[in-house]
Amino acid sequence: MAITLTTNAASRISTFIKNRGKGIGLRLGVKTTGCSGLAYKLEFVDSINSDDEVFESEGIQVIVDKKSLQYIDGTRLDYTREGLQEGFKFTNPNVKDECGCGESFTV
Repeated sequence: MAITLTTNAASRISTFIKNRGKGIGLRLGVKTTGCSGLAYKLEFVDSINSDDEVFESEGIQVIVDKKSLQYIDGTRLDYTREGLQEGFKFTNPNVKDECGCGESFTV
């Protein structure tokens, strides 16, 4: 499987990287936190580590460490705007449950 981006997500990431002035892609991972156990983390990448998996989607490199990949393999990242709310939306086929506030999940 892989990590994929929608056109909206890729466009937003590209804009962030351009405004930042450097970067080769986006790191997507998970961290232990919240009431359900895991939460997504996003950060811009300037270099790739030896234990990283690299996916390309919509012209953007998505970098995932091998530990996180087991929890997010197959995830599709979108960028949505609904009224005054906007942000990245994760569609992860591995999620079994999410907390009420939507900040964390379990697999």
